[in-house]
Amino acid sequence: MTFDDIIGQREMADRLRYLADNNHLPHAIMLCGPQGAGKMAIAIALASHLLGTTEQAWHMLNNFQHPDLHFTFPIIRPKGASSDKKFDSDDYMAEWLDMLRTDGAYFDLPTWLHNIKVENQQSAIPVAESDRLMQIFSIKSNQGGKKIAIIWLPEKMNIECANKMLKLIEEPPADSHFIMVSVHPELLLETIRSRVQRFDVKPIAQVDMIDALMNRRGLSEEDATRTARIAGGNWLKAVTFLEPGNEEALFFDMYVMLMRLAYARKVSDLKKWAEQCAALGREKQIRMLEAFQRLTREYFMYNFHQSALTYMTEEEEGFAQKFSPFINENNIIGMYELFQRVIRDIGQNANPKIQFFDLTMKMAVFIHRQK
Repeated sequence: MTFDDIIGQREMADRLRYLADNNHLPHAIMLCGPQGAGKMAIAIALASHLLGTTEQAWHMLNNFQHPDLHFTFPIIRPKGASSDKKFDSDDYMAEWLDMLRTDGAYFDLPTWLHNIKVENQQSAIPVAESDRLMQIFSIKSNQGGKKIAIIWLPEKMNIECANKMLKLIEEPPADSHFIMVSVHPELLLETIRSRVQRFDVKPIAQVDMIDALMNRRGLSEEDATRTARIAGGNWLKAVTFLEPGNEEALFFDMYVMLMRLAYARKVSDLKKWAEQCAALGREKQIRMLEAFQRLTREYFMYNFHQSALTYMTEEEEGFAQKFSPFINENNIIGMYELFQRVIRDIGQNANPKIQFFDLTMKMAVFIHRQK
């Protein structure tokens, strides 16, 4: 992958390339920013730029087979492994490389966990991973040049791993680079954050998103523009909207059902709806609630009849024509804060059945607050 393969992000790509070409690139950097902005694509492109000194090197890089490019990522204990077995990224490297070759550099944690069939389990970067990297960087590079580690989601390192990684970053071997790719850098140890140079990656510009949707996905300009507006700079969200039976379509259906049942005050059906939501994994529950927040905002803004202010699919807009008056100044803040509170509580392992049923009862009250 080269810098030209990245969707948008020209300014960041040019900045990193300049630093690399002039030997000013820090040995440890952290790419931060929202989901779907292309941080991993930038990381791989930068690593390839540093390692691609020969035609043979580029051939290996294009197949993710360069012996001096290493990846670290969140994992779980392998199935059937004893509790005292040390495990690291090598246990899942085949699946990781297969994902990169098949799906490219645009993915998120749920996609990765789905690929290794552990969607509902808690992943982490264990202490054995720091031992693995220390061993890798203690020997000379295979090709006689630089050695690079891309650490995806370093905030998932457990405390013991983070402390060992700190020592490696503080005393880096010669010609070594650590490229961290983070979504929530605030969760990382302050001592590590203070020793890496942070680069903030912005959401993909709408014009670049539209161009990529037209050229890479074959969308018309109208469809590409609508999709890009909804995606808000997140390529993963844009691609999701294009998939038949996608997750966002499911969330929309669940939202419509909630609002209709809440308006009709069908308590028994609302209880069934809550149980259906509770059966989803916690990460999916949170993504659904975030989608509910977006839809609620859109239906409120639809009342102003300013198309430039709304970001909806055709199906969502069709529902808005009759439903939007039910989202107004008397209930918009209460609804939004309700969704936010449930997101927080679900994230803190609260009982999902209780949370979702409580949400339905409160929603039945909010939706009847008319102007």
